[in-house]
Amino acid sequence: MANYCEVCGKGAISGNSITHSDKKIKRTWKPNVRKINVMENGISVRKTVCTRCMRSNKVQRAV
Repeated sequence: MANYCEVCGKGAISGNSITHSDKKIKRTWKPNVRKINVMENGISVRKTVCTRCMRSNKVQRAV
């Protein structure tokens, strides 16, 4: 599954996971994306969209 939203461009970011003993371990945070059918110019298109864009109605789902 793709790790970015095709609507807003939100993608994976990296950083450190810090333990109790203050060790730094590299890790990534991935967005919550779903493959849905979206209406685009009157045509149903399958895209990967984050749940934030789906919830805020930035895309119109195909029926």
